[in-house]
This record gives sequence, structure tokens and C-alpha cells, in this order.
Amino acid sequence: MMNKNSKIYVAGHTGMVGSAIVRELKRQGYENIVGRTHGELDLTDKAATEAFFASEKPEYVFLAAARVGGIKANSTYPVEFGLTNMYIAANVLQAAHNSGVKKLLYLGSACCYPNDATMPIKEKDLLNGNPEVTNEAYALAKNFGVRLCGYFRKEYGDDFIAVTPANCYGEGDSFDPQNSHVIPALIRKYHEAKLNNTPKIELWGSGKAMREFIYVDDLASGCVYAMNNYSDYEHVNVGTGTEISILDLAKLISEVVGYEGEIVTDPSKPDGKMRNFIDSSKLLGLGWKPQYTMKTGVEKLFEWYLENVHSSEVENHG
Repeated sequence: MMNKNSKIYVAGHTGMVGSAIVRELKRQGYENIVGRTHGELDLTDKAATEAFFASEKPEYVFLAAARVGGIKANSTYPVEFGLTNMYIAANVLQAAHNSGVKKLLYLGSACCYPNDATMPIKEKDLLNGNPEVTNEAYALAKNFGVRLCGYFRKEYGDDFIAVTPANCYGEGDSFDPQNSHVIPALIRKYHEAKLNNTPKIELWGSGKAMREFIYVDDLASGCVYAMNNYSDYEHVNVGTGTEISILDLAKLISEVVGYEGEIVTDPSKPDGKMRNFIDSSKLLGLGWKPQYTMKTGVEKLFEWYLENVHSSEVENHG
């Protein structure tokens, strides 16, 4: 268990997941939190990373820093996505080992599981097949980080663990029309449709594909819980244990946003994977529970969008 005065380094503290971890730590009374922006510390720089750890000597580390992007970016820049994420994992874990960090938590990604894995996906399935080809380099690099935690544990006895979250959304999400994921994309689309009185909105695919989502604050609480209650060679999944179809998700978002037009599916467009659902029974069995339903999570994100994205765009356009 971390002490309330333990020095905790959150790598990637300005990102969506990292900032949520900082909020959760502060909510639980942890105040001695260290963070560095990318401009202050480039984690792909081995010497700089070693120097930071030697100087700050954090006792606990949450490694949420990563290079992330959508399908187009992953397909276009596989070398950058692969190398950047491998360097971050290798440099931080090595520096944490060298400086005597008590415990480290590394964040993997559910998209790193094999494309043809049996649902719900168990932790043991991680390397039992090939990941989706469009993000293969990212997936291989993140899987390297997940397994490297286990290797440090096996060879040196370091208490390094890894978690694999379900699809995450929430405060700090990207609402960029070109790069946003499905929930922020639909929130923006339906809100703009409501303002413009658009009579109907097309939804790509049949709407039958099933997805599991976790609100970022729930992911953060799961990470802190795992840090305090989990210690093993194998990584642990962090999800909600519930699924929703894309069509039901679209209906929920339109209800929350207040869009009353028609939602029209287009089965000629791709659905992607028909199901993507991880088995989180291991962490749930240890006593952790998510707090947000899909409805309360979408409501909170919509509120954040109005206050932090839509309002600033209105101001910028005069």
C-alpha cells in the first residue's frame, strides 16, 4: 500500500488517463505527486530519464505516457509509434529499477489483444495471435512494455505490474473531428445537429457491433486500486464487465445531448470488430468496482465538452 506522503511520479500526467490518475490520487489524499511535461522530460531520452529518476527518486510510478493516435496515424507512422512506445517503456522501467522504485504500474491497451481472440478476452490471451494490422506497431510496442514488467519481476524481483484497460473515454478526450474516438465524435456530431436542426444523422455500419467502454475516472480508480492491491507477473484487465451496441450507444448519446432527429444506420459502411470485450473478473474479484454507468459517464463528458470545448470554439469564432 502506498503511504499518503509517498512520492508518486505520474508519467503522462497531462494526458486524459494521466490527469485522471492525478485527480484520483488527490481525491484519496495523496499529495506528493511529481509530473513532467514532454517539454520538460523526453522519456525516449535514456540519459534524461535516468537523470530524472536519480534526482527525484520517486517511490511509486504510474506509467501512462505514450504516443497514441487513430487508425490513420498508426498506419502512416508505424516506425514512430513503435519506437516511441518501446523507448518509453524500456527507459522508464530501467530507470525505475536502477533508482529502487518500490512499485510501478504500466498501462497497456485492449487493442493490443489478438484480433481473433475469444470474447470476453482473458489476460492469458495477450500473445495468442496477431493484433489488428492497422495498429500493429503500437500494439507490439505496448505489449513489449506489458511483458517487460513481468521480466523485471522475474529477473530482479521488482514489483512492476501492468494493467490493460477497456476502451476509455472521458474528461480530457479529443473532440477533433478528424481524430476523435466514437463517443466524443458522436457527442459533437449530435450536439451540432441539434443546434442546426438537422433532421437525421447517419451512423456508420449496422449499429450491431458491441463495445465495452470505461469512464476515465473509473480507469484511474482501477489503476490506484491495482497499485495498492495487485502484485503478479501477469497483467490485469480493467473494464466494467458490461457491453453496449453502437446503435444503443448512439441513441443514449442523442438522448443525453437532446438531439431528437432520426438515427439512420448504413450497413454498407464497415462495423469494425463485431465485439471487443475484456474479462475483468480478476480485478473485480479483488474488490474494485467501477462507479459510472454508460449514461452517467456520457452525461459527465457532455458537460465537460460544453464547458471546455464547445464554449471555447464559440468564443474563437466570435
